[in-house]
Amino acid sequence: MVLVERHQPERNQPSGHERADRRPTLGSLTLSSVRWRRSFAAAAVAGFVLVSGCGFGAKSSTPAHSPEAGVHVFLWGNFDTSQRDVKLAKEGGFGWVKQRFEWRYIEGGAKGRFEWNEPDRIMKAVDDAGLKVVVRLDNQPAWARADGIFPQSGPADRLSDWTDYLTAVATRYKGRIAGYQIWNEPNLAVEWGGKTPNAAEYTQLLIASYQAIKRADPQAVVITAGLSPTTDTSPSARPDVQYLKEMYAAGAKGSFDLLGAHGAGFKAEPEADPAVVALDPSLTNNDPSAPELKRIYTFRHVEDLRKVMVDQGDSDHKMAILEMGWTSDPRADSPYRWHSVTEDQKADYLVRAFRYAWANWSYVAFMTVLYIPDPTWTRSQEQLYWSITNPDGSARPAYRSLQTALFSKT
Repeated sequence: MVLVERHQPERNQPSGHERADRRPTLGSLTLSSVRWRRSFAAAAVAGFVLVSGCGFGAKSSTPAHSPEAGVHVFLWGNFDTSQRDVKLAKEGGFGWVKQRFEWRYIEGGAKGRFEWNEPDRIMKAVDDAGLKVVVRLDNQPAWARADGIFPQSGPADRLSDWTDYLTAVATRYKGRIAGYQIWNEPNLAVEWGGKTPNAAEYTQLLIASYQAIKRADPQAVVITAGLSPTTDTSPSARPDVQYLKEMYAAGAKGSFDLLGAHGAGFKAEPEADPAVVALDPSLTNNDPSAPELKRIYTFRHVEDLRKVMVDQGDSDHKMAILEMGWTSDPRADSPYRWHSVTEDQKADYLVRAFRYAWANWSYVAFMTVLYIPDPTWTRSQEQLYWSITNPDGSARPAYRSLQTALFSKT
């Protein structure tokens, strides 16, 4: 789900305190259709082990209650609410947060002109809260594309400009960032500079990104982009399973530590079998696509992506669910109303999703819940209805239910 923060960072904010290199850990780790895309666009190893004191590690036994829990936050530019929101994450039972580090905001003025005040401030807030952070890296600055594509997200004209940016981020925050997500939903044209999605092109970007980050921080964890669950086969999109197969064909294996995925809930219960859901028009909004494509309309579609990994001989690597949730959008004119659930259902489904994953998905390292929202969101914005708290910081039923489940691990 591509949910762009609506403001650029304010300039000249006090810089965050520089910290000594310390490797964050995750548990025993050291370290749709295009309609759906607008609301939900939005794998290291078979087990975990301490590796040289840092990083998502190599093979070992799986820790209890894998996957772990994180939540997507919006700290950028929100100076008055950042401490509140990281506290909400911590007190909600989440061990880490996901935050966007958009290229255009950090190196937006000109090549080599980095503005670190805001990411420094965010890193300090996360560190002070005792949380880990996964950063999503995407969104090119205007100077990086001759065609002037902005603000639409697309790859840079020169791959070296992108990797120079990654090198700068990984060097500055070495040992402090728990994971680096490389782009978001490149299987959609809207995320790929308006061009027809091309898995080989994204794989080239992924390989170069992996190499650049690892040179700067050998223990860093590199995560592929989460792909949009879509049934669209037009030039504007590519189904995620098909796109992932094309990534492997282009040489993606060996150039990531975790395979990113988006765990769309839609209208189905979290335990629902994708094969059954695909044949139920009420759960697919009467989508006329082939049944094999309509398997996306359930949280367990993640298992289809896992099958691709296994078929490609890549079962040693784990997955990361970078976005997951259900919407409670009640607006009559909302394109998401067809799969809207009540606030109580959302709470129930999210807890059950974690229980299902704890019981069945030892190959998933962590899952990212949507959202502790941007404090500027209003009821006119569909993003708000995925959230587990309100913009004023008050809890919704999903927050309270997850809090109980995550602390008790039941």
